[in-house]
Amino acid sequence: MGEPSPSDSMNSSANRGDNGATEARFTEFCKGLSLDESTFSQSMKLFTEAKYLMLSNSSTVASITAEEAERHWFSFILYCVRKLGRTNLDDEHDELKDDGFTLCQILKLAKLNMVDFFKELPQYLIKTGAILSQMYGADWKNKLKTKEMQANFVQLSLLSRFYKRTYQELFLSSEDDQSAIVSTMGLGIDNQRFGWLLFLAVRERAFSQFKDLISCVNGLVSILVILIIHVPLRFRKFNIFDDSRFAMKSGKGVDIVRSLCHCHEATEEVVREMLGITNKLIADILRKTPSVASDCKVENLENIDTEGLFYFEGLMDESSISSSISTLEKDYENAIHNKCELDARIFANEEDSLLGSESLSGSALDIPSVKKRIDFLASPARTITSPLSPCQSPTPHINGIIGGSNLRMASTPVSTAMTTARWLRAVISPLSSKPSAELMRFLTLCERDVTHDVVRRANIILEAIFPSTNFGERSVNGGMQSTNLMDNVWAEQRRLEACKLYYRVLEAMCRAEAQILHSHNLTSLLTNERFHRCMLACSAELVLATRKTVTMLFPTVLERTGITSFDLSKVIESFIRHEESLPRELRRHLNSLEERLLESMVWEKGSSMYNSLVVARPTLSSEINRLGLLAEPMPSLDVIAMHFNSPAAGPPTSPSSQKHEGSPGHNGEFRSPKRVCTDVRSVLVERNSFTSPVKDRLLALSSMKSKLLPPALQSAFASPTRPNPGGGGETCAETAMTIFFSKITKLAAVRINGMLERLHLSHEMKESIYRLFQQILSGRTSLFFNRHIDQIILCCFYLMAKISRVNLTFRDIICNYRKQSHCKPHVFRTVFVDGSVRNGKRGHEHVDIITFYNEIFVPSVKPLLSELGPVGADTRTNGIPDAGTANSAHCPGSPKVSQFPSLPDMSPKKVSPAHNVYVSPMRSSKMDASISHSAKSYYACVGESTHAYQSPSKDLADINNRLNGTRKLRGALNFDNVDAGLVSDSMVASSLYFQNGTRVASPAAAPKSENTES
Repeated sequence: MGEPSPSDSMNSSANRGDNGATEARFTEFCKGLSLDESTFSQSMKLFTEAKYLMLSNSSTVASITAEEAERHWFSFILYCVRKLGRTNLDDEHDELKDDGFTLCQILKLAKLNMVDFFKELPQYLIKTGAILSQMYGADWKNKLKTKEMQANFVQLSLLSRFYKRTYQELFLSSEDDQSAIVSTMGLGIDNQRFGWLLFLAVRERAFSQFKDLISCVNGLVSILVILIIHVPLRFRKFNIFDDSRFAMKSGKGVDIVRSLCHCHEATEEVVREMLGITNKLIADILRKTPSVASDCKVENLENIDTEGLFYFEGLMDESSISSSISTLEKDYENAIHNKCELDARIFANEEDSLLGSESLSGSALDIPSVKKRIDFLASPARTITSPLSPCQSPTPHINGIIGGSNLRMASTPVSTAMTTARWLRAVISPLSSKPSAELMRFLTLCERDVTHDVVRRANIILEAIFPSTNFGERSVNGGMQSTNLMDNVWAEQRRLEACKLYYRVLEAMCRAEAQILHSHNLTSLLTNERFHRCMLACSAELVLATRKTVTMLFPTVLERTGITSFDLSKVIESFIRHEESLPRELRRHLNSLEERLLESMVWEKGSSMYNSLVVARPTLSSEINRLGLLAEPMPSLDVIAMHFNSPAAGPPTSPSSQKHEGSPGHNGEFRSPKRVCTDVRSVLVERNSFTSPVKDRLLALSSMKSKLLPPALQSAFASPTRPNPGGGGETCAETAMTIFFSKITKLAAVRINGMLERLHLSHEMKESIYRLFQQILSGRTSLFFNRHIDQIILCCFYLMAKISRVNLTFRDIICNYRKQSHCKPHVFRTVFVDGSVRNGKRGHEHVDIITFYNEIFVPSVKPLLSELGPVGADTRTNGIPDAGTANSAHCPGSPKVSQFPSLPDMSPKKVSPAHNVYVSPMRSSKMDASISHSAKSYYACVGESTHAYQSPSKDLADINNRLNGTRKLRGALNFDNVDAGLVSDSMVASSLYFQNGTRVASPAAAPKSENTES
């Protein structure tokens, strides 16, 4: 039977009702891309399989119209077919085949932009996961690489903005007043485009596997060097004698390489290496002959130190620039041919319709590493520990970076990343790659010397995270060094950085433990396999976060170390506390990471949290086993070494050295701990689980001035079934779950508080919602399984609104949730439900939040409503019956219902460690008012408010006059008085900690209805 063609399908789809009309529109959409028969057949197959999902996609919670949703579906289907259908054909023999279309062509045809596409993508992946797995295999996610493409898009956006801004500071462009010269010849735009295309050529060749932001910025700086010495003088805006830009000079003139590196926090050695690669690319691709710059007598090189530089005669002349651009265009097309990669040339074209006008910050893209959160209180670790901990900001004498000459530069994502990377170079890189003498003393004072085990483990795990590739698999044209050689050098450098950071923090932890225990024998801690792997994973993640890679995104470190998200969440707080020099951005990254773990990842299938939960809460074991949620035992080091072919593995260690490495039953196969564990008995005797290294830090809320010492880490890493050494009659698993639940409720309190401010609800409602959430976590814990805590919070808001007779629809709640910095659209569009519970069918489904509320949440929560306490006089007088308390009593290991905790209103950010100036984010309620159309004044100035609202232009002119100093203000703020006494960050945080006031009693409430409103 022949494959359907677009024309046949068009004819056969007439008069089929809505289904047929949708199929006809999809067929017409495919025609616009000129698909071949094979690709069209695959597209129609996926469309047919997913059609029922697409037709049922309309929801009251949707943020886009049905017509827009259809275009998103069409684009998603074709993108999957293009990416997955060609996965096995991307070898050398198929590179000449052109079947194709790119993602940019798909989105242009669908009239969508990149930001909207990536924002909507997660929900489609969740809904069609089973279909894609059946059609393309279980590893379809690894083949599709959507997260990597999203990260690549964000990185290219940042790089293009950095390049455009820097170029326009150095050279004339079409946006300048003097651009009459530029526009008449069109060379200004050509020069800018030439530089971007040359950078793309370097990026594709110099970084094959690892494309990180820091390396790319170094590459762009090398491009700027090329432009400075080749762009004709008439396009220059800079003065070569400008000391603010070209501060580094020698007896031969201005050292432009050192000057640009100094200005942009780049690494001179790397930039010079990239400059050599760029020169070779120009010679190989553009067929230009390099000349030693010192031998050339041209105007562009006057007053420039030419040592180590090469000059290409006529490279950017009017007669050759167009052909050079054309050659670079063709070269880039060949590089991304047949890969359905993101076409980075769109950033040079400035195609706003394709890029999207929405900011990349906030919830536009679900990439935590690039989010710029306003609400710094989102992490429970941050809200609990920041008032107790010392200053989070790196100081100049520690880092040697913040207090430099770039204080006056505006902070951008690129400049922040470069500053953080300099901390890694200045503080971590100079350290020894071996354990220090003090750490060696701790390792040798154990019951047996564990030095060899610690070093071997670090080598194996870091080799697995940063693997080396085979040499010589690919080479660049013209005899350049192997691309994989560059990757291997990069991987080796990252391994060293992560290893040095691991040893440094481990030493600090051992020192603290020895002081607490009054003993240097830390055998229990230093022989715990899972603890070390968590430390190594945390160190590697910080290195990756510093470099901002696009290929090794979280949770890669979990998968390659054999641990789970629940394991990692236990060491983050201790890691931050024991590395005082950690820059603010990296602290934020770890805090955001912990938030991400707590909100959803620890609840996913295969999390080791369930292995502890079945010990602490045996009544939940049947449900956990029915859903197959348990994690498998942690794979041994030998299995990891064999899987990743680690040359650092060495001979196997003695059995005694691996007694803590995992449960019995390893068979040599590398198994992710997130795979389902069917042996319940192994959970009860599993020796690797551990409790949090910090006891209930919520005690800090009632005693801010007393600094509580953390419990010994050795006692925190005991077996789950072992009695807690701290007493109380609990097992270690029960203690671990109590601490875990306290973190969950703390995170929920922060999010409830943020939403409540915008909804203008009473404190009584806040208390009621918080108590309901606590009751569900304690008595209906299974509602969290395989779900996001925000889904439970949203349902709590609506249920309490109905009970309290507050006029609040689900649409209002979701609209408010969209404004939160942690919002992810798939949270309310794709909620997990068990098909057997919902409709008796086998398998799992994903529904929208309203369906989940009506069919799952309300029936499960009804019996708990009478347990909420005195929420009003008529609590039990309406439609929701009183089911008693028999099934919802407090269980061991679950949190007790408590009052809403006090939260700091703001988290002040110090402008500079050299000045006693703090900036805090505006409260969400005030922020909404300030941007509303009814606001009377849109602008404010530090130290003095503006006049009554006149007009935007007048208000802006008034602010500009003040900031530019044309008007003298009484009592002007002096930010340059470095002699002023400074206060610590912790003191400022503590002063804001109790600003919320006291708890107010809950109002009367009455259950009314379970039906939702549109």
